[in-house]
Amino acid sequence: MIYSDGRYDPYPSSPASDRKETSHPADDKLVMMFPSGSVPRDLPLVQKEINRYLSTKIGARIEIKLVERGVWAEKTGLMFASGEQIDLLFAAGWMRFAEEVAKGRFLPLDDWLNRYGKDIVQTLDPSILEAGKINGKVYGIETNKEFASSKGIVVRKDLADKYGIDLSSIRTLEDFGPVFQKIKENEPDVIPLQARADRSPLTFMMQYGLFDLLGDGPGVLERDGDGMKVVNMEETKAFHQYAQLMYEWNRAGYLNPDASTTKDTESEVVKAGKAFAYAESLKPGFDMQASRGTGMPMVTVELTRPYTTTADTTSAMFAITKNAKHPEKAMMFLNLLFKDKYLLNLLNWGIEGTHYVKKSDTVINYPPGVDARSVGYNLNQSWMFGNQLNSYLWANEDPHLWDEYRQFNENADKSKALGFVFNPDTVKAEIAACMLVSKEFAPALNTGEQDPSVILPMYIDRLKAAGADQIIQEKQRQLEEWLVSREHAAGDRR
Repeated sequence: MIYSDGRYDPYPSSPASDRKETSHPADDKLVMMFPSGSVPRDLPLVQKEINRYLSTKIGARIEIKLVERGVWAEKTGLMFASGEQIDLLFAAGWMRFAEEVAKGRFLPLDDWLNRYGKDIVQTLDPSILEAGKINGKVYGIETNKEFASSKGIVVRKDLADKYGIDLSSIRTLEDFGPVFQKIKENEPDVIPLQARADRSPLTFMMQYGLFDLLGDGPGVLERDGDGMKVVNMEETKAFHQYAQLMYEWNRAGYLNPDASTTKDTESEVVKAGKAFAYAESLKPGFDMQASRGTGMPMVTVELTRPYTTTADTTSAMFAITKNAKHPEKAMMFLNLLFKDKYLLNLLNWGIEGTHYVKKSDTVINYPPGVDARSVGYNLNQSWMFGNQLNSYLWANEDPHLWDEYRQFNENADKSKALGFVFNPDTVKAEIAACMLVSKEFAPALNTGEQDPSVILPMYIDRLKAAGADQIIQEKQRQLEEWLVSREHAAGDRR
């Protein structure tokens, strides 16, 4: 039963196999949509159990729609245009969250959060909830997880061991050159470095590795030093150096030939045995996460120190959209993901006894005869949902991983602009124009397809013509206003 204040009756913790009731046809239908590399074959089975459970909890059922990351923007754009139902949509700072809000696609959540989100409010630090605000209103509910990241390379451990590669000696991205050369020479059927136009070593090192992007559009803040000047990233020395490295590696044959156009998920290509390494944002335990995703042992090489920006605090959120049919039930569902361990782990890992077995109250493993490659449900995306610190850990993971997450958050370098949220309203047209320019030039630079000494000057000129300088100036203005307001707030507290 749902009470007027949003409270609900507790659900018995008996195994799914002991429960006979099913969802009721009159239950309100929610549509939940998020990106995923592939659709698990047992998704219908897991969704059925989620719906049976939700029927008793909040009188709702849910349809889970998974979309490939490479077509996310196109698919969601068409759904918004047609008015197709989307109650819960994955959102993130790195997926143009502020721009989606500016387009009116997301609904303000404050009222529903206050009425139905008490467990969300009790779990998340107020500063984290604050990061999901635009113009003083909450538009996204953050996952409770790590709020920092480092950038690095994920590699197959079997091939690193086979060729005696000393990964501990690698300090910079350039150090990987000889490693990729060895793989190319000895494993002709394996791509040394799998990359995509939007996910290459260049994109990871630039975007929140060496710079805070400060939201949508051109204009970044350099990570090191004390300066607060907003600059054009493409004009920096670091960008040119890494673009040149990508060009050299592409010419050497280290990258997949279709890097600038492929939509393939890197882990899926590694899983198929066709690639050795890929770039990624890292966190404690990511080697185990990557191993589950690829079905083979993976190891990580960290190339930057952990770094926290506003984008990291908003790197995984869910929004309730303007196309929602049942926004109140959507907020109730989000709240359950913060409180209800059974529901959270059902969404994360599937059905106990079928997709995993418990080793203890908090540790799981695959059932006998099942592994990461053969299991029928393996989203491996627990970082997307609710309170991740309530998620089960796998038997090969550090049992103290969630404590490591807390330390990781505490010890990470903090951006000088942490807490700043850029409002793009006054430069929306310029941002849209710059996006079109980036769509034309960035893939070739990010994957080393073309010589940066030739196309980078053209790219910069086109960005300026599209309004990059105006966006940078607006970011600088808002950043300075934010700094003043923060100083005033600190003075008031004193």
